[in-house]
Amino acid sequence: MSATEAEIDLLVIGGGINGTGIAADAAGRGLSVWLCEQQDLAAATSSNSSKLIHGGLRYLEHYEFRLVREALAEREVLLKNAPHIMWPLLFRLPHQPHLRPAWLIRLGLFLYDNLAKRLTLPASRGIKFGADSPLHPQISRGFEYADGWVDDARLVVLNAVAAHQHGARILTRTRCIAARRMQDHWLVTLQPQALAGQVTPPVIMLKAKAIVNAGGPWVAQLFSDALTEQSPQQIRLVKGSHIVVPKLHDQPHAYMLQNQDQRIVFVIPYEQNFSLIGTTDVEYEGDPAAVAISPAEIDYLLQISNSYFKRQLSRSDIVHSFSGVRPLLDDESVNAQAVTRDYKLELSAVAEQLPLLSVFGGKITTYRKLAEAAVDRLAPFFPAMTARWTADTPLPGGDFANSQSLAQQLQLQYPWLPVAIQQRYLRSYGSRSHLLLLRAQSVADLGEHFGAGLYQAEVDYLSQYEWALQAEDILWRRSKLGLQLEAAQQQRLQQYLQATTQQQPARQLA
Repeated sequence: MSATEAEIDLLVIGGGINGTGIAADAAGRGLSVWLCEQQDLAAATSSNSSKLIHGGLRYLEHYEFRLVREALAEREVLLKNAPHIMWPLLFRLPHQPHLRPAWLIRLGLFLYDNLAKRLTLPASRGIKFGADSPLHPQISRGFEYADGWVDDARLVVLNAVAAHQHGARILTRTRCIAARRMQDHWLVTLQPQALAGQVTPPVIMLKAKAIVNAGGPWVAQLFSDALTEQSPQQIRLVKGSHIVVPKLHDQPHAYMLQNQDQRIVFVIPYEQNFSLIGTTDVEYEGDPAAVAISPAEIDYLLQISNSYFKRQLSRSDIVHSFSGVRPLLDDESVNAQAVTRDYKLELSAVAEQLPLLSVFGGKITTYRKLAEAAVDRLAPFFPAMTARWTADTPLPGGDFANSQSLAQQLQLQYPWLPVAIQQRYLRSYGSRSHLLLLRAQSVADLGEHFGAGLYQAEVDYLSQYEWALQAEDILWRRSKLGLQLEAAQQQRLQQYLQATTQQQPARQLA
């Protein structure tokens, strides 16, 4: 068995939002960093969220004031630093007197408005629903408040891009199969996966001064599988599922729906022509990679939507569904919805060296603070580490004044680019759209059209700069074009990617 060797400061295991956030933070502070992910970036929990950057209004009922305050403050930071993949979104909360009383909702919204400083979002207010309301006519009053929407998978990928820009190496579809503390280093064995039609690559032997276990749902399992240690914390796997249906209304607002069981379900405008409905909270056991929505969850989401909206849904309306497993700290809460969304960092070391930092819990909104705190915990082991930097630095592609000015710039420089594609590029790549369009002077220069505005130039860009190796990487994580491409078009994309990656694997380009 052949192997290569490298010596680095830090190995991050896990390519979800916490892992890529930590890799970017650490690389930007001067550490030599590698990140390995057993699947694709954001392949699990981090691409299967409700796509919200929010404080978590319902967490106030569980008295998680510190978590909500931190998340609300981070909401402003993220909206500023990633204006291409996240933006403000108004939510309407219909009031039904037999559920939470109006005074309790007003109190919660008052706290939500004032727990952290608001810079860009309006304050909450009471509203009346008129004749144009998509809700049942008996629902006449409610509340409106603001939060943020995010393309969750692209947030992960752009953190990986940021890490790479600071010198990190990103290895997707690469498992950590062993890690042992030696005298002055961790000895790590990484096993890359073989793509279809390729020979299995040799293992990679790596010497690292520190390891971060950001395995998400696999964080505890990694201890027994690769680290041969006992996990210092137990996690509780809670499944959250969503359905996608043709859009329920033409308004730009999202809706927050209360249910009899005290659960909250969001109905969110999604990819122009759809509505995203979710989420559920269901205890989960088994392989996190095999998670899927259940018939009971489908019925639950349909029932809540139908109890509020005039347009009635059935199973035949569902065009897509997805589920994710949240790896939450086991705080012994009786109900899954009451389990804390807070996080905990566990650090172990031997003789004040060879640290292992493990991440338990967390939520996407607070990923940057979690990453910053994680790298701070490692600072004593790396005296030359530089200062914090992520709070005031845009994510790749986010370095533009506002969306309108960037749209005008793209229109002037590429007047031949269809408006719908230009808008999608802006909301996916921001200023990095220029990198994608670098050699194009017409639509013909974009190469083969795979469907729904997906051209060869974009596919090549995603393969070279964003570690996309399979059709699903592009169709469901780098974009959501899987909602639009037909089966034959998806198969043709897979054939193209297979041919190109056999010639020059993307993992080597990045």
